Amino acid sequence: MAHIAGIDLPKDKRIVIGLTYIFGLGKSLAQEILKKAGVEENIKVKDLSMEQEKALREIIQNDYIVEGELRTQRTLDIKRLMEIDCYRGIRHKKSMPVRGQRTHTNAKTRRKRRR
Repeated sequence: MAHIAGIDLPKDKRIVIGLTYIFGLGKSLAQEILKKAGVEENIKVKDLSMEQEKALREIIQNDYIVEGELRTQRTLDIKRLMEIDCYRGIRHKKSMPVRGQRTHTNAKTRRKRRR
């Protein structure tokens, strides 16, 4: 089982799909990473050699922001918006939809009271 960026990748999936289990990596980024590392997309995670796994780990670690670092960066961005009192920050404070969705009939889950 491959362990990359603190995540255990599922061993029975193809590597291109397995990389999407890492927070911050989608399918297109996974394909780009595999191309840089010289690994085929159709290889299963359990069939990766140690060299291929090491190459993937180094590329992800050096070139991309993933997992915990990305989560903290996102929360700091939201806090910054709330501090400067821009429209999006005010919407975050009020727990309302941020990106222009209607609230008259929809957005029930975003508007519900917290217990």
